Parts: sequence; C-alpha cells; structure tokens
Amino acid sequence: MKESHPVENLYNLIPKEKVEVVKPPRYISTFSESVKTEEQKKKDACRTMGPAKVKVPSPKEYLQKHTHEVTMSQKSAFLNSADKIPRCLDEGKKRPPVPLHTEHPPMGVYSNKSFIKTNVAEAVMAVPKKPQPMLVDTKKGDKLLLETSGLVPKYIKKKDYGSTPEYLVKLNEEVMRAQEEYDSYVKQRLKMGAMKEISDEERQTVLQGLKKNWEELNHDYQGLSVVIDTPAKKAYKERLEKELTKLERDIQAMEKHKVIYIANN
Repeated sequence: MKESHPVENLYNLIPKEKVEVVKPPRYISTFSESVKTEEQKKKDACRTMGPAKVKVPSPKEYLQKHTHEVTMSQKSAFLNSADKIPRCLDEGKKRPPVPLHTEHPPMGVYSNKSFIKTNVAEAVMAVPKKPQPMLVDTKKGDKLLLETSGLVPKYIKKKDYGSTPEYLVKLNEEVMRAQEEYDSYVKQRLKMGAMKEISDEERQTVLQGLKKNWEELNHDYQGLSVVIDTPAKKAYKERLEKELTKLERDIQAMEKHKVIYIANN
C-alpha cells in the first residue's frame, strides 16, 4: 500500500506562525435564574396523587419465604361444627320453618282458589308459540331471518304496490299549480302590453349571434401566451374567461327554452 505524503508546495517551505484563536466569553442569559424559578413554581412533588399515606416497611421486616401462606390456625376460624369450611357465609344459619296448614293466615283472608286447576286451564287455553321462520344458508348451519333475507315476496304483496307514492302526487300537483299561476301571470302581462313573445326566427338569430361571439372570444383566448407573466396579461385572460362563461350560460338558456318573453321598455 502506498504511503500518503503531503503535496509539495512552495508556500509550505516558509513556516507559518500559529495564530491563537481567542474565544469570546460564553453568553449567559441574565434571565436564567428567573426562568428557573418560574418553572419550579409550576412543579410540585405528588401534586396530582398526593403524598403516600401508607406505613413505610421497616428494613428489618423484609419479605421472607412462606410468610403469606394461610396456616391451619388461620383456617380454623372459618370451620363449622363439622370441621369443614362452609360453602357460603349463611350455611350455618337456619331458615324459618314452613307454616303449618292449621295456622291462620296473617291478614285473616282465606281463599278457595285451586291453583292447580287454574294452571291447567291456562295451559289448555294458551296459544302455542309459532317458531320464527329461519333460513339456513351454509352447510355449518348458519341461520338468518327468512323475512329479511329477500327470498320472501314481501313488497309485491302490499296494497299500494305499483301505484304512485303520495309524495310524488303532491309534488306533481304543486308543479302544475305553479305552472298555472305562471301561465296566468304571463297572459295578464301580455294583455297589458308589458311583455311580448319573440318568434322562433328571432330566437334563432339571437342564438347564432351568441355562438358567433363565443367563437371570436374563444379564438382570442386560444391565442394567449402560455406564460402569463404580467398583470395586464392576467387581467385580460380573466376578462375573457368571464365573458366566455356568460355567453355559454346565455346560449344554454336560449337552447333550453323554446318560448321566451321579453319586457317592453
């Protein structure tokens, strides 16, 4: 491997003096102590949970083996008379005895009702519960309701199936009423001479003029430069776009409406 040597240079023949760089004093903020004080005011030990109020274990009472296991002396406190641990806490307590048939009722009210016969009659007269129709759609027995599965002709059996909904009937009536009011208003204005209907020839002439104007503006718009780098070019482009949009709206309105009324000024 070749040893690396510094490149020979005439400037390296003259020894250079080492310039000691004097570092400026380190900047220390004059507000550092006040900032630390303000920050320390916001922090408190155990602020949210509070100080621990438990007895601190003594170092001499450290955890030893088998200290938490229950011994026989502790189990004997729970044993019953048969020296067995009861299954519940009330196992040793006796329940009150069943009242005798010779005892009088508490309120002195007697009843000759036979609950056995009543239950038999209710069982005979009860309507058997019908099982809900289900559909099994997988080999593993997954079931779903038959009514909501879409296999039962539910909607075609309705009384109003195939008829026009009520809201559409009301909507059609409102549209017809509005059209009648508009026609009556137009007739009244025509009689007064405030409006007149333009002919189809006039409408076609106006439409052709609008389309011709749109073509001229569109030709100017297509001839704009690719880069809009001056305010004047930007304003000119925006003006052309507004005029084209307005002409398109007017052309669409003229083509859509065959009957057009204009006011007599």
